[in-house]
Amino acid sequence: MKRVIYICLLCLLSAITVSAQTVKDLQQQRKRALQQLENTDKMLKQTKKNETATTNKLNIINRDINQRRKLISTINSEITALDKQMRELTRQTDSLEKELERTKQAYSRLVVQNYHAHSNQSMLLFLLSADNFNQMVRRMQYMAEASAYHKQQVEKIKQLQDDIDHRNQELADSRQQKKEALQTQNREKDRLSSDMRKQEKLLSSLKKQEKKLKTQQQQQQKKANELQKQIEKMIAEQQKKAGKKALTKDQQLLAGGFEKNKGRLPWPTDNGFISGQFGLQPDPVLKSVTRNNKGIYIQTTAGSTARAVYDGEVTSCFSDGQTNAVIVRHGNYYTVYANLSKLNVKTGQKVKAKQTIGTIFTDPDEDNKTELFFQVWKNRDIENPSLWITK
Repeated sequence: MKRVIYICLLCLLSAITVSAQTVKDLQQQRKRALQQLENTDKMLKQTKKNETATTNKLNIINRDINQRRKLISTINSEITALDKQMRELTRQTDSLEKELERTKQAYSRLVVQNYHAHSNQSMLLFLLSADNFNQMVRRMQYMAEASAYHKQQVEKIKQLQDDIDHRNQELADSRQQKKEALQTQNREKDRLSSDMRKQEKLLSSLKKQEKKLKTQQQQQQKKANELQKQIEKMIAEQQKKAGKKALTKDQQLLAGGFEKNKGRLPWPTDNGFISGQFGLQPDPVLKSVTRNNKGIYIQTTAGSTARAVYDGEVTSCFSDGQTNAVIVRHGNYYTVYANLSKLNVKTGQKVKAKQTIGTIFTDPDEDNKTELFFQVWKNRDIENPSLWITK
């Protein structure tokens, strides 16, 4: 019977532990989402202090809306997990209380029986009435075992009561966590509604500037194409210089390590979001216009730095007239960090993962946008950087 009770309690405890882990994971997701929203809010505050509608403001608002929707969804999951956890805690507490009541009743009967059957006089008579010495020893052992059993029952009652108190405290904590989650959810729903109103207002204003936006988009694409030509030229020159030489042992190790870390490389920025995905992407306002991105754009806060995603060697540092770019070689792989205002490395320098490459340029002509252009190459083939960096 005791074994069955123990197994049941163990199963209940396991259910609570799994649920608690889920709640903890969701709370960590909520914390990360709130931190990301703080960053985008900071970016929005760093845009020019006027009411002029810009695609930069729209991009940040769009990111805010997507992130806030995910946050609300995470909080919904967290509340569901907390409800499940509270149900399990209540079920476990009820089971413990029933077991406690049964143990108390059994112990009460035992105390009464022992009181009548084992007074000091009767216990002495019980021993002296033994037929022989061996029987007396066995009776003494029985009395010792009975005394030990008494102590075990007292200890069991105390342990059960402690377990019930502990579960009740966990239940109270879960209720408080749910209350806080609901408050956060309501606050984020209000902010989401506000963001959507801002989004609608910005879109309406930007659509009236279609001609101007088309001109800007063409200029940006031209600038991106010119930068791409420079990068391709630099990498082609390096490939030509290397010729048909086999990679050195160190270069092979770098290439192998880089390749093994696909999908796990650190971001080239400390914070931010992907504002421009790889490949053909639709314009957020001009529905008939697309942009062909040869890398990804990561928007971040003013003053942020670019950092190496893996160990390597700086093979090129060059300027496009207004900003700077750096190419880092990792065996037969290359990473490119462009749109930098200040460089912290030079050609020929060895760098480590997460080492600062330079400061990302904040463009006053683009509503103070701070955006890194990042590429990954394998020999002369461009890769999708999103597939290389951690999610």
